[in-house]
Amino acid sequence: MAPSSPSAASSNALLAITCMVAAGFLNTVMLSAIKQLTSDLHPFEIAFFRSLVGFLVLLPLIWRSGGFEFMRTSQIGRHVLRGALNAGGMLLYFWAVALAPLATVSAIGFASPLFAALLAILILREKVGLRRWAGLAIGFAGTIVILRPGSGIIEFGALIALGSSVMWAGAMITIKQLTGTESPLAITTWGAFSVGVFCLIPALFFWQWPTLEQCLWLVVVGILGSIIQLSLAKAFSLADTTLVLPFDFLKLVWASIFGYLLFAEVPSLWAWVGGMIISASAFYIAYRERVRSQPT
Repeated sequence: MAPSSPSAASSNALLAITCMVAAGFLNTVMLSAIKQLTSDLHPFEIAFFRSLVGFLVLLPLIWRSGGFEFMRTSQIGRHVLRGALNAGGMLLYFWAVALAPLATVSAIGFASPLFAALLAILILREKVGLRRWAGLAIGFAGTIVILRPGSGIIEFGALIALGSSVMWAGAMITIKQLTGTESPLAITTWGAFSVGVFCLIPALFFWQWPTLEQCLWLVVVGILGSIIQLSLAKAFSLADTTLVLPFDFLKLVWASIFGYLLFAEVPSLWAWVGGMIISASAFYIAYRERVRSQPT
């Protein structure tokens, strides 16, 4: 295959950055809709509908692939584990959105890649050097900045968001293990189905039938979630992680603006400082991973 021309590479880079920025913006729109819905519906119920709509969005792809035959697997246990971790992360994340300012939740969300890197070291036995350990240490220091000693509902919400990041990281590692034997569509479909089941169980304890208007917003949340995932996948497929990852930090900007305009939330200085530290650490780890993977 002939190498891509400089103009093509530049075009791909611009499109990748656009997809990353769009994903961050739409993520904030989705979180704002979730926060508005939590005034009447429990976050666990909202998480279930997010999963349900996400699964329905997959049905056309499943139909085009010839049905559910591709879901035959010898890794059922690992698929279920991924679903449980994914569901746990989503449930805690939506709960955190109901309790904490959008900027705080978005800032702590940057910690997911750090936890994933740490789990890769512990579970997948990935070898790392001193520089990557230093990057992880600095990133976790950023979370301490956000979770500074104090009391109140905001700190509890931030702690819930941190638990969500840990669960998401576990799901990432499980997905990485599944990619060795499973197709992307099988992983996605199994994930959507199992996450929906695991979200339904706790949602039943807080269930109330949504109104027509709430149903429309729940559909919007589900569709936005699917678009965000597609945008992220597209961004990472078009350009290096080290190019697009810094633009993920714009989520904190959007969250601060939306939080102030829609919910009268004044962004915390500590959320900004901690978010910048975590984001810089995640970027450095991604950069070191790229350097390490390049042939010498």
